[in-house]
Amino acid sequence: MHHDDVVGLFHSQADVLLACDFFETSTLSGTRLYVLAVIEHANRRIRVLGTSAHPTAAWVAHAARNLVMDLQSAGSPARFLIRDRDGKYPRPVRRCPRRRGIKVVLSGVRIPRMNAIMERWIRSCRRELLDRTLIWNQQHLLHTLREHEQFYNPHRPHQGIANARPLHPHCHHQPPTKQP
Repeated sequence: MHHDDVVGLFHSQADVLLACDFFETSTLSGTRLYVLAVIEHANRRIRVLGTSAHPTAAWVAHAARNLVMDLQSAGSPARFLIRDRDGKYPRPVRRCPRRRGIKVVLSGVRIPRMNAIMERWIRSCRRELLDRTLIWNQQHLLHTLREHEQFYNPHRPHQGIANARPLHPHCHHQPPTKQP
């Protein structure tokens, strides 16, 4: 498939695509914490699912179930979830979205561009927030990420979606006509 065909496919399917990933950060004491987040391709809405020092199978499965319930209550049309092949995703996490009709699409090995929108948000989160904030502990990290989520979703414009904001759909306005 040609690159332009793939790009066209992603644009035409954006309303039904989700992407998720783990990323890590450290506290002042050096404790490594993992963050699990999901982004909706169509509107770039981010959902921070949680943080953990040790993401166990039960913890990740619980976060996945909560995501599925949130999507159902929001009436989300999501049908595909892009994720990498990280070993942090246990078998129950692979099954949970399928029960709701969401097909999990694994990105290729060492091909981060397959999950580029999520990877870009992680870079933005690091650059705009985590590189500028001293994180005390897990509770502080989660609070900080929730605050960033509250900024990111309703206020931050995104060039990839015509400078719209995730929680404010972009409306196409006609330019005013000149009066003779």
